[in-house]
Amino acid sequence: MITTTSENIPNKEIIEILGVVQGSTVRAKHIGKDILAGFQNLIGGEVKQYTNLLNDARTQAMERMIEEAELLNADAVVNIRIVTSMVSQMASEILIYGTAVTTKELDH
Repeated sequence: MITTTSENIPNKEIIEILGVVQGSTVRAKHIGKDILAGFQNLIGGEVKQYTNLLNDARTQAMERMIEEAELLNADAVVNIRIVTSMVSQMASEILIYGTAVTTKELDH
C-alpha cells in the first residue's frame, strides 16, 4: 500500500477515488511512566516514555487506516493527515486519515 501526504504519486495516475479512510487510537498515560517523565522534566531532555507511547499510537492508527483502505481494494492512500487531541487529562487520541484511491502506472 502506497501512503503519502501529497495529492499525487510519481509515475502513477489516480484512476478512482474510493473515499476517505481513517484509523485512530486513544492512549492513556501510565502512572509509573508519568513519575519517570516528571523526573525527566526536572533535568531536561527527551521524555522517551512519551516518545515511545506516541510512536506506537501513530503506528497503530496508520495500520488501522491502511486496513480500512484495503477493505475498499485501494492500492494507495493520498493526502494523509495526522491529528491529535486530548480526550482527558490522562488520554490522547491520534487520528490519521486520507483518501483511498486506485492507481495505474503512467504510460511513458
